[in-house]
Amino acid sequence: MRAWVSAGVCAGVVLVPGSTVAAAAAVAAPVPEADLALHGTAVMDGDRVEVRLTPRNNGPAEIADATVRLRWSAELADRQELPARCAREDERTVLCGTGVLAADGTGEQLRVPVRLRDRPQEVTLEVDTAWSAGVVDNDRTNDRVKVLVLATGDGYAF
Repeated sequence: MRAWVSAGVCAGVVLVPGSTVAAAAAVAAPVPEADLALHGTAVMDGDRVEVRLTPRNNGPAEIADATVRLRWSAELADRQELPARCAREDERTVLCGTGVLAADGTGEQLRVPVRLRDRPQEVTLEVDTAWSAGVVDNDRTNDRVKVLVLATGDGYAF
């Protein structure tokens, strides 16, 4: 009798996890996929840097909203006048929302002027996607860039 009870318990243990996995797989929805690309320019003149960035969604799914991270190698001045959809994250970083990005569509250009604490001869600007509303982007090569910006007043493209 003991052998029969042990076998019944073991069989129950084997069947329950299999049933749970199958039920969970049947309920799980596919994660939408998109390809966010970030292109723009950065210009530094004295202690001011202006970034103009245009997000593009190469699809196939729409992105309800995305957050772009702009991080400088030099500290930003304490006081900033950022656009409405941008916020400061720390002493070197600004986050900006893109708004809705239709599949195979270009978003509105972000213009982000910042002031640096000092007047460096050059800064490195890192641009990447911090958040994309739960949409998976399997190609991160076109939404992560580093740009060397010299204090020449010239535009450096990315």
